[in-house]
Amino acid sequence: MQTHFTDEQLADPEIARSNEILRACVHCGFCTATCPTYQILGDELDSPRGRIYLIKDMLENERIPDAKTVKHIDRCLSCLACMTTCPSGVHYMHLVDHARAYINENYKRPLSDRALRWILARILPYPGRFRLALLGAKMGRPFARLMPDPRLRAMLEMAPKTIPPVSRNDDPQTHAARAPRRKRVALMTGCAQKALNTDINDATIRLLTRLGCDVVVAKGAGCCGALVHHMGKTGESHETAARNIRAWSAEMEGGGLDAIVINTSGCGTTVKDYGHMFRNDALAEEAARVSGITMDISELLMQLGLPEGAPKGLTVAYHAACSLQHGQQIKTYPKDLLRRVGFDVVEPADSHLCCGSAGTYNLMQPEISKQLKARKVETLEAKKPDVIAAGNIGCMMQIAGGTDIPMVHTAELLDWATGGPMPPAMEGGERVPNLRFAAAGA
Repeated sequence: MQTHFTDEQLADPEIARSNEILRACVHCGFCTATCPTYQILGDELDSPRGRIYLIKDMLENERIPDAKTVKHIDRCLSCLACMTTCPSGVHYMHLVDHARAYINENYKRPLSDRALRWILARILPYPGRFRLALLGAKMGRPFARLMPDPRLRAMLEMAPKTIPPVSRNDDPQTHAARAPRRKRVALMTGCAQKALNTDINDATIRLLTRLGCDVVVAKGAGCCGALVHHMGKTGESHETAARNIRAWSAEMEGGGLDAIVINTSGCGTTVKDYGHMFRNDALAEEAARVSGITMDISELLMQLGLPEGAPKGLTVAYHAACSLQHGQQIKTYPKDLLRRVGFDVVEPADSHLCCGSAGTYNLMQPEISKQLKARKVETLEAKKPDVIAAGNIGCMMQIAGGTDIPMVHTAELLDWATGGPMPPAMEGGERVPNLRFAAAGA
């Protein structure tokens, strides 16, 4: 794509990066074939190629964003399926992130939009506040249909039936290896996950300590910053990310770290990009070191190796989170690990398509999100699995809200198969036999 940025504009590192990305695009349109919003809406401006044209015009002409441009960019899920499809290597993620930051700085949203974004940014990254909000939403859920704004209805409907108890495993501490020590790793415990599902981190800690890892929950580490980053609130996201960088750097300088392990793939995509986010900052070197040792839980488990398990007679439908398969390009590891410990693994049709969760997308774009959820649930249920597994809390909440099939994290199944307890979401279900697996190598 031909661009016409001035030398003065290109002196801005963000414009220079966007110029590189825009010039890589050859207008081929392959991205439209795998873009969920284009498939649903059929509008070229709701495809990556269409959004790229809008972003180019906005940035190149230093134009104040108009409502039409903002609408189409807001509709982007950031699922990044276009990056997997693109034959030219267009790094759409960095481009749309820049566009959102530009919009946040130069466009005044309607009051209702500003209020919703403020509420989400002030609540979701803070587990204590989020728990209180969930309790309030749970009480208001019976009245969801009375809400005039579909986004408010979506917020009430998202509330889980039960709020899990607080897990003290998430407090800053070191969980010692229960086998000969092989690695020392930091676990990112997240923010929303600590309020929505405490079983995931508990299972991850059991699994890693069983395999010989000291698991550190670093003091000062918290939200990855993705939520506000995708809203274009760059200052807030960098402030949050900087706290993580300093916390993990302190552990690297202290007891040393072999990896920073993340079991929420949306967070993993963001943390792996810290090196880029801070490339022009005083924290550039530390951020690059952090990104360099960050791993999804499945990547670390492939290094550690899991004991082979006997067939278990359970069919697991694996849902590939977009942030894992497209954002991090991790496609086979979770399935390989599940098969290794004895599960039968199946995948739904169109597994590359987003489920519609996409961080806060299901709250800010509920109507599109519901269509994507219905499509995803239909393809998963068609496989008639005993359980559905995923590696991202957002996907888990989204899909679980549309099916009676138990929804669990991949780490929970792997923990169960190697000596841990049955995932609580599976207990008491008619679909799942009451099996207990012998600890393999424990």
